[in-house]
Amino acid sequence: MAEFIELLKYLVLGLVQGLGEFLPISSSGHVLLTEKLFGITEGGMLMTVLLHVATLAAVLIVFRKQVMDILKHPIQWKTLWLIVATAVTAVMTLVFKKVIDFAEDGRFLGFCFIFTAMLLTVAEFAKTYLARDITCSNMKWWRAVIIGAMQGVAVLPGISRSGATITGALCTGMKKDEAAEFSFLLSIPAILGGAVLELPELIEFGTGYFTWYGILAAMIAAGVSGWLAMRFMLRLITKRSFNGFIIYTAALGILVVLDQYVTHFVF
Repeated sequence: MAEFIELLKYLVLGLVQGLGEFLPISSSGHVLLTEKLFGITEGGMLMTVLLHVATLAAVLIVFRKQVMDILKHPIQWKTLWLIVATAVTAVMTLVFKKVIDFAEDGRFLGFCFIFTAMLLTVAEFAKTYLARDITCSNMKWWRAVIIGAMQGVAVLPGISRSGATITGALCTGMKKDEAAEFSFLLSIPAILGGAVLELPELIEFGTGYFTWYGILAAMIAAGVSGWLAMRFMLRLITKRSFNGFIIYTAALGILVVLDQYVTHFVF
């Protein structure tokens, strides 16, 4: 029975990572919240790195045609703007590393969830009222800078990476389908970079206690749920609204803030 409960915890953690990585709800914030709720500490950095690998695999499967096109024809505008946006994110991560380290324990988690709700509200406004005729072929450099900066902000737990980058893309006038595709392609170097940055800590502190069957289950859950979340988001951004996610992240943020400062059930 104990092994079944442990396996269930790993499955939940994998589902949270996969869904949160691509739905506009923040994977890092939900993983942190899930770990605190279930008391999951096993696996440590190894779990984080392997879950990143699983979600990266999901992106490569969904966007395999676009990735192959970039690999076959690397000299194109899309490649350049992905590099520019990634570089901006990397610079922001290095410059604000102390702030990121200070916030990684989730002390601002509730406020960051509320900020995600605000971002999605802006995205919904942009989808409805702003003109959108920009693609990767005719966008200017400053648009890539803005999207990369939005991704840099989303390094904080509770701020959705997909929500932030899609908001940035829509506000700069990108077409809805182009905004979604650019956001998810931009996640490839972001996820890969995040995993690489965690390797030194993994080497220094070791893998910790873990069960291979639990981590394998978490990876499968993260990969499958990530694939489903991306397929859903591609339809959502073109045909539906973010209102449900706005309400969810705002309500969750308020509950987390209340718990952090009043009830202390989890924090």
